[in-house]
Amino acid sequence: MMAKNNDPESGVRRHSGRYIYEELRRQILTLKLKPGEQLDEVSLAAQFGLSRSPVRDALARLITEGLVVILPNRTTLVTPFEIEAFPNYISALDLIQRVVTRLAATQHRPEDLELIRKADAAYLKAVTDGDFQAMSELNKAFHVAIAQAGRNPYFVNYYERLLGEGQRLLHLHFDHVVSSASSHRLGRDHDEMIQAIASRDADAAEAAAHEHTLLFQRRFLDYMQQNLTAHMSIA
Repeated sequence: MMAKNNDPESGVRRHSGRYIYEELRRQILTLKLKPGEQLDEVSLAAQFGLSRSPVRDALARLITEGLVVILPNRTTLVTPFEIEAFPNYISALDLIQRVVTRLAATQHRPEDLELIRKADAAYLKAVTDGDFQAMSELNKAFHVAIAQAGRNPYFVNYYERLLGEGQRLLHLHFDHVVSSASSHRLGRDHDEMIQAIASRDADAAEAAAHEHTLLFQRRFLDYMQQNLTAHMSIA
């Protein structure tokens, strides 16, 4: 049940469809709403004190992002993930990440590089603060900024969706990474990509993007080996 908030502005926001979307998305990405958990329009409408229409709109938006799925029997669920699907996810992520980073190296403008560096600085601050949710959101923003610098909207749209699906995986292992490596080392993960993009070295940019994917894979699998039975719920 939502905690009460006496802030008038907050009260107004709670009566908007956008607030429902943002709150459900936050709960999905932070795993408060578990993979495979059922989402009932009637119950959600009662929880938020709204009609079913804005709830339905929020769920539709989450469906387009791949975070919610409707089964053939019309049951709505938080999108499950199966650990067996992880290699396919990594393969897709690696391919698109290499492409968009390579394009960014050859197509970026000075203002794009500024946005990329600004996004990385915000991510570094979240790392320093130990804010896992912000780290996940700002990591995604950093990579989307790279994709946008490549100026191919088809790649941007697909990459953004793939990154969104991976945010739950990031949240699962960030605490493990922070406890097993220095925050400085975690934050420096983006340096080689930024340097290669700035130098317009397409080959180096692609190689750095590939290594970045492998680093995520290694960290996640290490987390899974240590925490799967105790902390992860899969469909």
